[in-house]
Amino acid sequence: MTAHTQSDTLLAEVTRGGRVESRHYGAAVVMDASGKTVFATGDVETPIYPRSTVKALLALPLLTEGAADKYALPPEALALACASHQGEPAHVAVAADMLARTGWDYGVLECGTHWPLDARATRALAAAGQEACALHNCCSGKHAGFICLACATGQDPAHYSRPEHPIMQTMARMLTDVTDVPHTDANRGTDGCAIPTWAIPLSALALGFARFATGTGLSADRAAAAARLRDAMTAAPFMIAGTDQFDTLVMQDLAPRVLTKMGAEGVMIAALPEKGLGIAIKCRDGGVRAAEVAAAALIARFGREDAPVLNHFMRRPLKNWNGTVVGELRAARELAGDRLPEGL
Repeated sequence: MTAHTQSDTLLAEVTRGGRVESRHYGAAVVMDASGKTVFATGDVETPIYPRSTVKALLALPLLTEGAADKYALPPEALALACASHQGEPAHVAVAADMLARTGWDYGVLECGTHWPLDARATRALAAAGQEACALHNCCSGKHAGFICLACATGQDPAHYSRPEHPIMQTMARMLTDVTDVPHTDANRGTDGCAIPTWAIPLSALALGFARFATGTGLSADRAAAAARLRDAMTAAPFMIAGTDQFDTLVMQDLAPRVLTKMGAEGVMIAALPEKGLGIAIKCRDGGVRAAEVAAAALIARFGREDAPVLNHFMRRPLKNWNGTVVGELRAARELAGDRLPEGL
């Protein structure tokens, strides 16, 4: 069993042969844009690193500072700026095009290099005798957005990922304003793609995405930017993640009513624009699979959504290598309420 603290709550469990084999614990919260807590379970106040969940917020200055218009970025590019993509050819092409509009190539990116997260893309790249580059990094769209912002505002993009660079200073101020929590050296760490990540309460993360969902509590230019990013995510959900990925599958079926974004170490957010709500989840053991299950349950419950894609993730069959169903990964009933589907 996974170790957990007294303040954690059950998010999801895994069964095999009719027995619970594993349990995932953590916290979850649903907020509205006024700061009202609609639902909370577990410790939602101890700061956590939001990691990649905040990418849509980090893309706001791309619009408010005029970079998106200066470089005529299409919806696919705006969506990719909000993405943790799988490094599939379409993702790489859009990231490269974003940079080309500024006159730079992938050599300017400071996100690092890894092989595509999509196995088929990796095999195709290797079969062609090619090496991965920074464009294949799952954060290349976000970083390409930073380059667009730097160039549009007359900043030297060199070392843009460092906390003291004007681009990261802009991000810190914007995140402080949107979440109502300071983003300073005191709560700063370094993300996997080299930029700062600031530890904030889960409740503040949910508040930020309730504001992103509605524009309430944002300045007029940020509210307009949030609406434009929501439209881009709705128009190009494939760019947000990729083939067979949670964010893409959910948004292909449910956007614009539902927007989601996974993050590393079991963090997940969802924005429900029509309901005016933001959802934030942290699986304490870092399990992304549990965060997806919990997100599906809370979206179904508080979005009042009855969708096959949510039912699949709330109660997902587990199969062995022969394709035989041997158990399931299911949401905790405290999260799903009466929305949890019947068992297999």
